[in-house]
Amino acid sequence: MSDRSFFTELESPLVRLCIESATQTADAVDTWRRQRRTLERLPSQLAEPLLHRLLSRRLLYPSLLEVFKYSIEKIDLRGESSVDAEWMAYLGAFQYLSSLNVSDCHRINSSALWALSGMRYLKEVDLSRCSKVDDAGIKHLLSIQTIEILCISETSVTANGVTLLSSLKRLSKLDLGGLFITDTALASLQHLDLWGSDISNEGASILVKFPNLTFLNLAWTKVTVLPNVSSIVCLNMSNCTIHSIFKGEGNKAKLSKLIFAGALFKDIDKAFSYFDSSCLSYLDLSNSSLRDLSFLSLIRSLEYLDLSGNLIRDDSVTFIASVGANLKTLNLSKTRVSSVGVAVLVGHVPKLETISLDSTPTDDLAISYIGMMPSLKAVNMRGTNVRGVIQQNGGDAECVLSLTALESLKQLEKLNIEETALKDEAIIPISNLKQLTHLSLRCSFLTDASLHHLSSIPNLINLSMRDAILTNTGIESFHPPPSLQVLDLTGCWLLTKDALLSFVQRHSNIEVRHALMTTFLSDKDANKYHSPSQTRMGTSPQRRFSSSPLKSEMAAIIDQRLKYSIAELLSMQFAFTSVGPSSDPSTSPK
Repeated sequence: MSDRSFFTELESPLVRLCIESATQTADAVDTWRRQRRTLERLPSQLAEPLLHRLLSRRLLYPSLLEVFKYSIEKIDLRGESSVDAEWMAYLGAFQYLSSLNVSDCHRINSSALWALSGMRYLKEVDLSRCSKVDDAGIKHLLSIQTIEILCISETSVTANGVTLLSSLKRLSKLDLGGLFITDTALASLQHLDLWGSDISNEGASILVKFPNLTFLNLAWTKVTVLPNVSSIVCLNMSNCTIHSIFKGEGNKAKLSKLIFAGALFKDIDKAFSYFDSSCLSYLDLSNSSLRDLSFLSLIRSLEYLDLSGNLIRDDSVTFIASVGANLKTLNLSKTRVSSVGVAVLVGHVPKLETISLDSTPTDDLAISYIGMMPSLKAVNMRGTNVRGVIQQNGGDAECVLSLTALESLKQLEKLNIEETALKDEAIIPISNLKQLTHLSLRCSFLTDASLHHLSSIPNLINLSMRDAILTNTGIESFHPPPSLQVLDLTGCWLLTKDALLSFVQRHSNIEVRHALMTTFLSDKDANKYHSPSQTRMGTSPQRRFSSSPLKSEMAAIIDQRLKYSIAELLSMQFAFTSVGPSSDPSTSPK
């Protein structure tokens, strides 16, 4: 549990202060750890945040674990390099421990697991990527008959060790990802995760003997033919070559979720004909080199459809529209669908909440059609041909701001139009999107004017204006919405450290992201953790941020770009473009 989630859950300011004080220093910990009887009565809702706060501050050591043995029910030590057999010895004494996560703890070996033998309440154990755990470690776990969830992916467990797990009668979820197991190692489970294993079609054939299997992950395996396992509800065969699935006698599988990302199909129409698709609501076919979507006509309950990275064009959108009645999420990123294809969707996707057209040839006309999809909450048009204006018929006709069409989307919360050729005047309509909470812009044509246009969006939480030509004056005069929590100014190279720090001081509730802020926070953290003697001596604000002579000398170097106005910078940019190589038509000015 992170510190942030902990503070969210605890409502009492007094409790927060107590936890903060108790974990301030090693001396503070030594003071209260002697009060063992009091700690034994500490509720798990308080003991667990206290333990993880100690862990995050590097104040937790093995012997200190003993004071928590009657109060902790769940502990997450993933990635802690210091966790070893000594830690496990203390954890094995925890009386009510139900969940233990020591994934990525590379000092854990099979011998260390002996300490867990016979635990009475342990239900979940995660040993993922503990490469020193082998079959001997599995034998120690067999005495814990309460285990329901076990993750041993990327360990040294072999097929023999997996076979031993059949004695764990309550085991319902097993993650074996990345293990070199054979066909004989499979066990009867409800949740079977075999991604990256050596299972073959022969091994997959015995899956029909698993009447309760509902979740099956065969991603990155050599399985090409999956028999009819009618109990399966969720299937993942990403990055597999698929010849047929669920072909066979008996009741048809009623799938609700299919993940085929990166899969190759011998005959996709045939593959989709052997199961009952009436309940299929989630379908991921991203990066599968698809051109024809006619098979979609068999699926009528789709709510999530990911076709990103495929070779589909506008003529395929007709099949999407035919099954769009219940569609809520549609991802067409990195396809060849243009604004013409988006127009086909209008009137056929009444429940669509999220549409992604990232890196497609769509333009401002697509925005006009998107404005006719009333349920949209999130729109992604990153890296498209959007310019923010539509030229009306006739050479003298005025241009229309295309983003005005989004004003009809009363529920729109997220908008991503990064890496487009927008200019300041083009984004003015965005200020009228009152429900917008997340806005992502990334364009070198945007200036201070854009920043101030966006200050009137009342519910904005996250604003990204990367690579914009923002100045110190612009950021100093910016009045952010009261709801703003994150301001991403990455790549805004005209801004100085002093201007950013001044903004942060005035708006301490806003997280500012910028290369200069990263440097500042690193320096701040380094100064925050002084030795006890340094802490007692105290440090004035001036000394706290003092720099070395080298840093002072570097600070005296002024970025020469600062002496130019925005107009001069833009003129130099275009001048540089005009003298560049012109042999490549894609780089020449339009």
